[in-house]
Amino acid sequence: LWFGDTAVTGRLARACNEYGAKLVQDHPTRFGLFAAMPLPDVDATLKEIEYAYDALKVDGVGLFTSYGDTWLGNPAYRPVMEELNRRKAVVHVHPTAANCCRNLDYAPGVAPGSMEYGTDTTRAIMGVTFSGDAVRFPDIRFIWSHAGGTAPFLAGRIDRGSRTAKDRLPNGFMHELKKFYYDVAGAANPGAMASLLKLVTTAQVLFGTDYPYVSVGENAGDLMKSGLSAADLKAVENETAIRLMPRLKAI
Repeated sequence: LWFGDTAVTGRLARACNEYGAKLVQDHPTRFGLFAAMPLPDVDATLKEIEYAYDALKVDGVGLFTSYGDTWLGNPAYRPVMEELNRRKAVVHVHPTAANCCRNLDYAPGVAPGSMEYGTDTTRAIMGVTFSGDAVRFPDIRFIWSHAGGTAPFLAGRIDRGSRTAKDRLPNGFMHELKKFYYDVAGAANPGAMASLLKLVTTAQVLFGTDYPYVSVGENAGDLMKSGLSAADLKAVENETAIRLMPRLKAI
């Protein structure tokens, strides 16, 4: 939703959320709703959280990894994190391309989504952890897109760097990384799955499609080739989501 205009972003977030809530109201056994948030406007976001939960009865909220030149974990966003923690929110984080890396000319025809989205997810994970927000707000249930971006692969290297951040990460980076949830939208290939499942079990992994950019069938096919057992496939397909959001059991 964020394209640089706070007023437009606020109006668009409210319109999207009311439209989504109407879909859920009309088809309660088919849809859930993660509310869009008008960050980086903190005051508007706090109001939208209140409206989304108290009036629209949403299942969670959605955030970007970054907004302009700021990432999740920035101290300016701490009031938002505090409120999401108070509500024990499920927070789905989708990447974008940060200002720094949106127009890099390192290879012809390569869109930011091919590499920068995974990298920005890792930046946001590091922002939330190294800022101390992951420890400070333990009741936020974060879901990171695309198997956590590059974070699972780089986890050991980043964890070593967390030794100098004991005041914010008393148990280290890896400890916090293992608490998060991860979807496998566009990342159900064997390499990504192998890396992610060295970090967490399927009890913290959720199926995602990245539709319409990746077809449901393509991502489901990738997941079927990942070597998961029938029980693990069931966990990824729906059991983890139901445990996170029990209302979905009726869907």
